[in-house]
Amino acid sequence: MEQMRRYGIPASITLAQGIIESAEGKSMLSRTANNHFGVKGEFNGQFVRADDDKPNEKFKKYDNVGQSYEDHSKVLMADRYQKYTRNLSADDYKGWAAGIKAGGYATAKNYVSTIVGVIEGANLQKYDQMVIEQAKREGKKIGTTDYRKGDVSATPANSVTAKPTPNGLYSLPLKRGEFMLVTSPFGNRRDPMDHSKTQFHKGIDVSCKNEALLATENNGKVVGVNHNANTGGGKSVTIEYNREDGSKYQTTYMHMSSIDVKVGDNVNAGQKIGVSGNTGTRTTGPHLHFEVKTIASDGTKRNIDPAAYIAEISQKGGLSQQLLHNGKDLLASYKAANPVAQETVTAQQQIDTNMSPDEWMKKILSSEDSGMSMNPNGDPVIDMAMTLFTSLMTLAIQIDNKSEEEKMQAVTDAAANRQIDLTSLLPQMKVCNLIISDNRPLLQVDNGTVNFTHEITNAEMIRLQQALGNSNLSEDDKRRAVASVVNGIVVSQQMSQNYQQGMDAQQNQEQSIQRK
Repeated sequence: MEQMRRYGIPASITLAQGIIESAEGKSMLSRTANNHFGVKGEFNGQFVRADDDKPNEKFKKYDNVGQSYEDHSKVLMADRYQKYTRNLSADDYKGWAAGIKAGGYATAKNYVSTIVGVIEGANLQKYDQMVIEQAKREGKKIGTTDYRKGDVSATPANSVTAKPTPNGLYSLPLKRGEFMLVTSPFGNRRDPMDHSKTQFHKGIDVSCKNEALLATENNGKVVGVNHNANTGGGKSVTIEYNREDGSKYQTTYMHMSSIDVKVGDNVNAGQKIGVSGNTGTRTTGPHLHFEVKTIASDGTKRNIDPAAYIAEISQKGGLSQQLLHNGKDLLASYKAANPVAQETVTAQQQIDTNMSPDEWMKKILSSEDSGMSMNPNGDPVIDMAMTLFTSLMTLAIQIDNKSEEEKMQAVTDAAANRQIDLTSLLPQMKVCNLIISDNRPLLQVDNGTVNFTHEITNAEMIRLQQALGNSNLSEDDKRRAVASVVNGIVVSQQMSQNYQQGMDAQQNQEQSIQRK
């Protein structure tokens, strides 16, 4: 998008060429030399060698990806291409593909159809429209000195510090300071109502409880309202937003507890449309199910990943919040390829990707953004229970030999359900769960002989935490320490139950003698 502003080359063309020529960023040249377009030669004296038309040829090595895109733009500004493209409109990607081919950029006969296919298959032309809309708002002309200031090729990778600034024109569907927590992303998943089946999840599920739901853009129109709580999605609202190219976006909010708008209402970014809830026949707990559809100018509808839509409005609106699922930012892969935004996203994505299950658990349980915060008032007893919960979860998933993705998902599920399955630590138990209920730690046990729920005392929490926090103990030692505490509780409960049964038997015997 930045290259389009500077040189007038459609962003869709640059993106499509980058996707093809870098193998979606996975090629050796893109990974080792930041060279996304296979440009040969040297760059500031730097190069790598690789086999191409000839063995061991030189390819430019860039300090950062932005330099690669800038250099590619300068290639396309050569007269051999410009004589075919200089009179084309900024969003005529088909004309640009044909012009580049005519200028000798590629010899493949199907090059134009390949480029156009990638653009239309990934809807890359939307980035062209975003640049055009911005230029109109700013009163500037694309491809002129209005935008061509500074030398991107001279910008070192570590100097990028720009952060987006909210402009009030766009909003997240929920008010969040740092991130929205996604408990179930877009795509295939196990059916939450029937775990033996799979289904295609058409939206994203966002953790929230009885919170205001917000319109995401200005000039939206409410086109659908459902007040029937007994439908699959429960109470819901659908809002439509127009685009200058004649297409539309529809956003749908489901499982609402109350609705503040009606069909035909006009809404603006950040305006409350209702309150989240748990209505509907296909819900397992309070959350927001958020769907996004695109409607082409010919009326064709299709569901898209809401993360792609939120990434788009985040860039337009200067929104810096993340969309986190299992410790990873779902927006990162959808951010547009302008150098400033891409450098910022890459750094943040690296932080999120490196998050451990323990760190992910602490983030979910300590942040109000997650909708799962356990201790908003700073109660030290609750804080101790939360620490115990985190430590036991970490130990359980390590012993359970789960993959990293499974560990992160187990953490999310445990935080959402306030429950940890401890049977991996105590395999002799039929059921052994640690549950946080009303901010109280409860142990739920069934060993085939006794079945009970026990509120863990402060002394028991301290014993457990001393063992779990001891770095000198192995995982097996920690498991044995946990088993010792739990078994002690079971024995105590068994003795109490036997005593009560004995007292009941004695009382029954005395009553029988008295009747005689």
